[in-house]
Amino acid sequence: MRLRVATLLITGLLFPSALAREAPRPLTLPEVVKQMEERGGARSASLAYYTCLRRYMLSNRRFHQTAELRARMTYSSFGHKTFEVLSEPGLSIIRRKVLRRMLEAEEEASRVEVPAHTQITPLNYDFQFLDSEMPQCRLAYVLEAAPRSVSKFSLRGRIWVDSEDFAIVRAEATPALKPLALIHSIHVVQPHVKVGPVWLPLYNRSMSDSFFVGHIDVTIDSPDYQVT
Repeated sequence: MRLRVATLLITGLLFPSALAREAPRPLTLPEVVKQMEERGGARSASLAYYTCLRRYMLSNRRFHQTAELRARMTYSSFGHKTFEVLSEPGLSIIRRKVLRRMLEAEEEASRVEVPAHTQITPLNYDFQFLDSEMPQCRLAYVLEAAPRSVSKFSLRGRIWVDSEDFAIVRAEATPALKPLALIHSIHVVQPHVKVGPVWLPLYNRSMSDSFFVGHIDVTIDSPDYQVT
């Protein structure tokens, strides 16, 4: 027994690779993008229906105003989303002009003819490899994403792609098309959480600055998913 242990120690010192598992070969950018496309298509085909409770919160530091909206979102086949508003505390003009319009914009982006042009896929985006990181103890590839054509639904920024599922697990971006000339800075952060076989947004936080109204934070929490 002692001889076996000594042999293993010597082997490990002289030939450390003999005791270590062979490290997987890093994937190239085309391989990562191909896996994203193939796995993403399979996940979309398998996801038939889910619901979640959404909480939209807006705060403005300059005028100390807040507003909130709670809604139930329903996702059906082909990516179509509908919303049922449950409650709306806070300043009514902000709810109508901002939060309600966010729901309308998301519904519009989910219509049958729109999603194919808005999804972060090789058809719609160009990618550059930046780095690899270990968020949540899982290896992820960090890619720079730039839209091939600019629309009000497209984003420009970074995405984190899980190395096992090849799903987007985090995005940090800005709108490719600035919604208003008076808004000079918008930054969006959206991490995802794995629910069954799919990755869905955990929350979305957008921070913007405007000359007239100052800094605005909008947070969308999606803590409760029921997936079929």
